[in-house]
Amino acid sequence: MAMSLRERILAVYRGDTPDIVPYMLDLSHWFYQKHRIPWDLSRTQDAPERELVDCHRRFGAGFYLPQLAPFFTVAYAGDVRAAAEKSPDGREITWEYETPLGTIRRTRRWEEQTYAWGMSAWGVKSEQDLRVLGHALAARKYRPNWGLYRAWLECVGDTGVVYLGAGYSAMGYLLNYWLGIEGTIYAMADWPDTMHEVVDQINANGLECIDLLAQSPAEIIIMGDNFSSDIQPPRLFDEWSRPFYTEALARLHAAGKCVAVHIDGKLRGALAMFRDLGADCADAVTPVPMGDLEPEACRNEAGPDMILSGGVSPDLWLPDVDIEAFKAAVLRWLALKEHSPRLIANAGDQVPPGADEDRIRLMGDLVEEHGRY
Repeated sequence: MAMSLRERILAVYRGDTPDIVPYMLDLSHWFYQKHRIPWDLSRTQDAPERELVDCHRRFGAGFYLPQLAPFFTVAYAGDVRAAAEKSPDGREITWEYETPLGTIRRTRRWEEQTYAWGMSAWGVKSEQDLRVLGHALAARKYRPNWGLYRAWLECVGDTGVVYLGAGYSAMGYLLNYWLGIEGTIYAMADWPDTMHEVVDQINANGLECIDLLAQSPAEIIIMGDNFSSDIQPPRLFDEWSRPFYTEALARLHAAGKCVAVHIDGKLRGALAMFRDLGADCADAVTPVPMGDLEPEACRNEAGPDMILSGGVSPDLWLPDVDIEAFKAAVLRWLALKEHSPRLIANAGDQVPPGADEDRIRLMGDLVEEHGRY
């Protein structure tokens, strides 16, 4: 009897060999853009997105990554005021923290072509702003919303699993939300003591969230700072992020959780960082042509025991790219099953807006034919 998509994914996480390589995708941005569904970062999704799950079901692709689902809520201590406000035309969102140390704001602007919110104004511009951020994020308090998580599980059913996102570490907040890559690098050089103080503040609070997720009904926790080894190479990671991830993984594993780490950029060095920490899965793995490693090199660096979830570079999904190049990439990824069953056939990160719909079906057909053990 054939295994369900859910059974295949969980078998890989247990270290077992499924009947077929699991096929799962993040179709959210493709789906939102295709159906012109608003993608509003200022709001949360308080019920399962049944249409999105049904889309995965129609394509025979496993579901795993809900968007904007508040499986836990965040409040702030009494002396911190947090707010998010949209511009009158609805095209910008500004987030603000007001604290006794000062006030900081960051703004993102809607980009129709990418169907995403690009950063238009970073929020930390001075050493004092950095202290404000540390004070604000250290004041977060977390409350569970496991009822919503169970509702998602019921909605997804045998179509897949539901990863529970832990959010960013301190470096993720700095790099992606408040300082940017250039600003963060300069801050490390110009304000090293304050940077260490703030990173420690934020990460200590982040471990409170990890402790909550350790008590959740989720089987798989997903972490990550949109890792790319050209932005957080091993030497930088060792100084600024390794202690947090080491402790977070230890606490989650002690609670019986599996942990996926989102690595959606350069892979060389990054796979080894999390292999050595004992992460269960590298998610969003993007090999050539957009990535920096061939599929076989991904397996060599990850070793036989870490799950590789990914495989098809975002550019190959687009209709102006030769379909034979797409097929070759899928088959080359599936060939990794000969080296280890710790493999999931997925997109490198997500299926991009504008992707060729036929390729979603084609990948499923190729997995069904060539992914059998």
